[in-house]
Amino acid sequence: MFSTLHAASADVKLTEEKNESTGGKGSPVSSPVAPHRWMVDYSLEFSYILRRSEEEIAIHAIKHALKSLRKRHLLEEGAHGPAFVALSKPIASQGSEWKDKAENLELELQQCYKAQARLSEQLVVEVAESRAAKSLVQEKETLIPSLEHDLSQARDECSCLAELLEEKSKALELLIDENKELRSQCEELRTRAINAEAENKTLVDRWMLQKMQDAERLNEANALYEDMLGKLKASGLEQLARQQVDGVVRQSEEGAEFYVESTIPKACKYRIPAHDGGCASIVFENSSGKLVSGGQDHTVKMWDSTTGRLTQTYNGCLGSVLDLSITHDNRCIIAASSSNNLYVWDANSGRVRHTLTGHKDKVCAVDVSRSSARHVVSAGYDRTIKVWDLNKGYCINTIMFPSNCNALSFSPDGQTIFSGHVDGHLRLWDIQTGKLLSEVAAHSLAVTSISLSRNGNTILTSGRDNLHNLFDTRTLEVWGTLRASENRVASNWSRSCISADNNYVAAGSVDGSVHVWSVSNGNIVSTLKEHTGSVLCCSWSGLGKPLATSDRNGVICMWT
Repeated sequence: MFSTLHAASADVKLTEEKNESTGGKGSPVSSPVAPHRWMVDYSLEFSYILRRSEEEIAIHAIKHALKSLRKRHLLEEGAHGPAFVALSKPIASQGSEWKDKAENLELELQQCYKAQARLSEQLVVEVAESRAAKSLVQEKETLIPSLEHDLSQARDECSCLAELLEEKSKALELLIDENKELRSQCEELRTRAINAEAENKTLVDRWMLQKMQDAERLNEANALYEDMLGKLKASGLEQLARQQVDGVVRQSEEGAEFYVESTIPKACKYRIPAHDGGCASIVFENSSGKLVSGGQDHTVKMWDSTTGRLTQTYNGCLGSVLDLSITHDNRCIIAASSSNNLYVWDANSGRVRHTLTGHKDKVCAVDVSRSSARHVVSAGYDRTIKVWDLNKGYCINTIMFPSNCNALSFSPDGQTIFSGHVDGHLRLWDIQTGKLLSEVAAHSLAVTSISLSRNGNTILTSGRDNLHNLFDTRTLEVWGTLRASENRVASNWSRSCISADNNYVAAGSVDGSVHVWSVSNGNIVSTLKEHTGSVLCCSWSGLGKPLATSDRNGVICMWT
């Protein structure tokens, strides 16, 4: 646009010079002042145009130049043609240069506009940030007084706490001093206590020694008494042997005991639902028709075998009853329990006299000495046998062994213990020293039952190998083995028994049957079938009859 404007102005100047040189020839204007006025008007108009915007100036310049050129060309085309051609060449070249410069300036101007836009955006962002910072500063300034107030309060509290700390430190120092004094006093008291304990131990040892001496004297007196009693019994032995009527033998002494020659059981006299969950142990009182049973329902019950009625129930056991024993004077009932304890009841009152604790696992076997109602022996699945003093109510000896014990029995003299173990061995122990006296492999599998004959010469063992062996207690040699293809032992605590006259053996089976063997020839003389569950225990009355059996359903059968 600027190039066109300059071209137009150049044409005007050229025309004016030509008119001056030619003296106004060829010009339509007759007045010599006309060109000067036109130039004045043009300059005024050109200055006005420069004050406009670039686009308007360009358009106006182009239009005005076209009009002027058209007029002048029409008038002076012929006169100024050669001069116009000569002058147009340098003007055209300058116009192209100006055009390039104008384009470059336009590019620079656009870049300036872009830079200005970026700077404007940055300025807006910085202004917004400045305002936000200013507002934040104002907020912080408003918080300064409250923070200064809190700081002053914190300083006051700190000073108070410092004073309190100083007081507590002084109190702590006092307490430390008192603690040191108390420790010194405690050490003195401890020294005194140790000395007193040593003196007490010495006194207890002396007292125990005196007690042992008294016990030895008492034992000597008892031995003398038993010796005199034995002589008294021996003096009347011949007379007692002759008093046999209908197979009944009467022992002539105060509190007479009777037993009848055992008969072969054939029929079930009573079928009693005794316990819930099973009955694992039954035992007759000595020289009595009363039967004591223990079951899974944590109870011990006494039955009259002549009527089949329940006479008494003993409560207080906290576990299943696994084995029972009765003192020879029938005053106490002892139960071995799965609660790791033994329970001792008074047979008449039904009250618990002792709870014997010490086993670490279930107690599965118990027996009472036949020579004394004082000593009780028990076996648990903690691999120990414990000897108890019923008068004192605590353990007096513990025997340890490598295999769990399922059954045990006192010897007739009460000095040794027979024990049957899971490894199938029968062991003999000294009750005083706890030493192993003898050992024999009784069964190929676990021993489940031990039963001592009335005369003490034979011991019956039963095992999971379904054999029932008869041992001579003096030599521990097998002199008889009883078996039956249908007889299978039900559990590790299945109890068999031997009759009071030592002529028969009874054992239960897993199919609910009870087999009775003759000891003399080893033949089965009776097979009893009344139980619907596995038979767990058999017990023969010391009077010769009846035979009692119990099963896994808690049913007791009495056979005659």
